[in-house]
Amino acid sequence: MNLPDCYKEVRKLTEQICAPLHTEDYVVQPVADVSPPKWHLGHTSWFFETFILKPYFMGYQEFDPQYNFVFNSYYETVGTRVIRTDRGNLSRPTVADIYKYREYVDEAMDKFLSSEPAADIKELLILGLNHEQQHQELLYTDIKFILGHNPLFPTYSEDYRPPENEKNTGSPFVKMNEGVYEIGFSGEGFCFDNELGRHKVYLQNYEISPLLVTNGEYLEFINAGGYQDFRHWHAEGWDWVNKNNVIAPLYWHNINDTWYNYTYTGLELIDWDDTLCHVSYFEASAYAAWKGMRLPTEFEWEAAAGQFNWGTRWEWTESAYLPYPGFVKASGAIGEYNGKFMVNQQVLRGASEVTSPGHSRVTYRNFFQTYLQWQFTGIRLAK
Repeated sequence: MNLPDCYKEVRKLTEQICAPLHTEDYVVQPVADVSPPKWHLGHTSWFFETFILKPYFMGYQEFDPQYNFVFNSYYETVGTRVIRTDRGNLSRPTVADIYKYREYVDEAMDKFLSSEPAADIKELLILGLNHEQQHQELLYTDIKFILGHNPLFPTYSEDYRPPENEKNTGSPFVKMNEGVYEIGFSGEGFCFDNELGRHKVYLQNYEISPLLVTNGEYLEFINAGGYQDFRHWHAEGWDWVNKNNVIAPLYWHNINDTWYNYTYTGLELIDWDDTLCHVSYFEASAYAAWKGMRLPTEFEWEAAAGQFNWGTRWEWTESAYLPYPGFVKASGAIGEYNGKFMVNQQVLRGASEVTSPGHSRVTYRNFFQTYLQWQFTGIRLAK
């Protein structure tokens, strides 16, 4: 697919994700980690306006000078911005204004892409498309949090279809031999800078489950008093459980001794054969400890990924999010994309049911804080 068509396809998918929403849904920000859907729509347009159109499209007129303040996320190089916790206070610009902004940017980008951009601009544009795909996944998860914390548990879309469950066939753990393995991206195509550079790691003998933990398997942990037993938890995780009165994964509700969970089609009885999701690193680690096992490191995960199916859940690993050998941040604002977040976060590997098509690869390094549950995060055991 050529670059103009790729641009149009990515931008169209973002709006399709938002299509089932009502106007009021676009504005809500229940917690700091969740951004209002309309902010995602504006921010992804701001990215192309700021990094492509303003510097490289001669004669381009900025849509609204205030939008740099409103839709800049964390780029200190680009200037001041609305702090993250205040995004839900932006009743203006309106949803209609932001869709006009998207249309304005898209029309300008269509003209800009009528001729082949220079190689460095093309590279920046491809980064922008992958950036928007990241926000598409965030849109899905933020929308679920917004609607899932509405007391009425409204349906997002009756047409949403989750992936089919992987059948638990009692498959034995995959045995991996000790040795030297190469980790990191190589070859043609796009990758983020945190996937570079490719390097060797030495791994001891280990075993890794070919299947992810199911809801039913996790229920056993709950019923065994897992959330009440400090022995399974990191000290910080134990504090988190008690401070927040956590008793189950996000979206699980025990109503009259029956477990339900919120899904995109509303509140439903939990399918115990379905793959577990919406657990924090603290919960994943505690469950693994309760089972007498552990989480894989990101290097163990990548080395073994060809031995199992992955892609329906982001999978917590035992690895802190750190730079690979030789990592160098790019100059300017783009250098703020990944490197400055390499502290106090755990690596997730894989993808999820709401990852955009073509946006996953075995070397992809996602990362979140240890307490977060709102992504489609699951558990794969190792020993």
